Amino acid sequence: MSIKKIYLIRHGQTDFNLKGIVQGSGVDAALNETGRRQAARFFEKYKHVAFQKVYTSVLQRSIQSVQGFIDLGIPHEQHAGLNEICWGTREGTLITPEEDAYYHDTLSRWCDGETALCIEGGESPELVAARQMPFIDLMLSRPEEETVLICMHGRAMRILLSTLLNYPLKCMDQFVHENLCLYELEYTGSMFVVKRFCDVAHLQEPAE
Repeated sequence: MSIKKIYLIRHGQTDFNLKGIVQGSGVDAALNETGRRQAARFFEKYKHVAFQKVYTSVLQRSIQSVQGFIDLGIPHEQHAGLNEICWGTREGTLITPEEDAYYHDTLSRWCDGETALCIEGGESPELVAARQMPFIDLMLSRPEEETVLICMHGRAMRILLSTLLNYPLKCMDQFVHENLCLYELEYTGSMFVVKRFCDVAHLQEPAE
């Protein structure tokens, strides 16, 4: 059986990331200059990979992060199931532990196993995992796509990785992430294996 290779990345930096403002699925921010540079460096490093498909969320920061591959003519599909978690009333706000104990308490309760708990006005990890399942089923139903590139969002990516690797959702924070980091996975037909974990080597300044 052929092995399916999945290159899973988080989008590049936005001004909201830089300022520590919560985005979520309701804030459709564009990449900033740093984010565009990150996307360009990732493209330069991986443009040789023979991707059969590029998958993104419907949010522009994820699409812009892989625009170089789309411009090569690689088929591209947008899926709302890959959108970031909805952070509800916290979207578009600056969050600090001192200013929003509720937000940080919710994250702590998720880590304690209360993954059905929705943040105020938003989603729970379990709801996000449920909306990701149709995408997972679709992707795995296409064996002809042996190598795919997926670009999505931090919290949603943690949830997706937990599902793919059969981790309880309460363990999702073990999957650390940075802007334009790479997780490389292989699917054998029965299980996923992580080959690279939050790899950011491609973001290093090029040698003089």
